[in-house]
Amino acid sequence: MLLVLISLAGHGLFQSCKVSYSFTGASISPEVKTFSVYYFPNRARLINPNLSQQMTEALQDKLLRQTSLNQQEEGGDLEFEGQITGYDTRPMNISEGDLAAQTRLTVSVKVKYTNNTNPDEDWEKTFSAYEDFDSNQILSSVEDELVVLILEKLTDDIFNASIANW
Repeated sequence: MLLVLISLAGHGLFQSCKVSYSFTGASISPEVKTFSVYYFPNRARLINPNLSQQMTEALQDKLLRQTSLNQQEEGGDLEFEGQITGYDTRPMNISEGDLAAQTRLTVSVKVKYTNNTNPDEDWEKTFSAYEDFDSNQILSSVEDELVVLILEKLTDDIFNASIANW
């Protein structure tokens, strides 16, 4: 029986899937070896001066931690580029006397994903994530903590849409 299977495999009757899977949910074809994350400029109306660098580094770190891909400055097999398009606060949970009990910080990012080994997987999408905080607090007192949480959500969503192919 083994000889028959080897013989059939030699005639191309068995096809193999060319997708590698990892325990992190990534499904990357074997020909993909590298990635590049380009700087995400901040084009939002309200500017957080550190957000561009934080966004860029958070996505790079996510890809390094959860894939076996090597990072390149430019021209990677997978390329991520885009811009921060929104950084806004708005009142939430209006209570008695038209006072907001909470304020919501929302960050929006437009991302262009290019798969140089399989252009059919290329896309451009906008991702948004938010965190709420008590309206008695001023944004600057909680901003750093909120941005870390929001960037984690954004990078998870970008990862899932590209590498995990969800």
